[in-house]
Amino acid sequence: MPAFRPPFRHFGARMTQDQLKQAVAQAAVDFILPKLDDKSIVGVGTGSTANCFIDALAKHKGAFDGAVASSEATAARLKGHGIPVYELNTVSDLEFYVDGADESDEHLNLIKGGGAALTREKIVAAVAKTFICIADASKLVPVLGAFPLPVEVIPMARSHVARQLVKLGGDPVYREGVLTDNGNIILDVFNMQITNPVELETQINAIVGVVTNGLFAARPADLLLLGTSEGVKTLKA
Repeated sequence: MPAFRPPFRHFGARMTQDQLKQAVAQAAVDFILPKLDDKSIVGVGTGSTANCFIDALAKHKGAFDGAVASSEATAARLKGHGIPVYELNTVSDLEFYVDGADESDEHLNLIKGGGAALTREKIVAAVAKTFICIADASKLVPVLGAFPLPVEVIPMARSHVARQLVKLGGDPVYREGVLTDNGNIILDVFNMQITNPVELETQINAIVGVVTNGLFAARPADLLLLGTSEGVKTLKA
């Protein structure tokens, strides 16, 4: 893939977090738009940064066929803009998946799931040829784990999974009042310094009762568009 260099614009030190999210969302649209045609279907993530991407993408909805959504909330926002939403099972080719992150390291391993959509996000990311992460500079960290790691769990397995997560060195906390779009619950795992994200992702997913966890390391992002006060920076895995 040729190196992408978004048009440079100095944002200044007073750029708000929302403005940074809008800037990286627009950079993602600028990146994918020349590569889309009227048969293209775009995978779209969940959360505030993904919402900025949807709003920016909607201005060009005639340039592509439609989208695959990683959550019911994303599907509703896409439809609200008049963008057709397809079930993933009906799509044979997904060139791009664009989504935010709660944390990223320099290798583009991610923590996602603050919006409880991690399982569907991981599925869509697995299908896409190119996974573009969009985030503001606060999300880039030297070591993952300051943001609690979400784990989607079958409800009856909550206590069992929590005990196993403690054995792995974490402090799991039940996210009260939250059900995923799949009808499951979330355990947020605190106090972990994740120095080997691929290994930990595999270990947690092997616990009986876990649907998946919010580490995107076995399949990290391919490209990170990072909003900073100096402009949108591009990091590649």
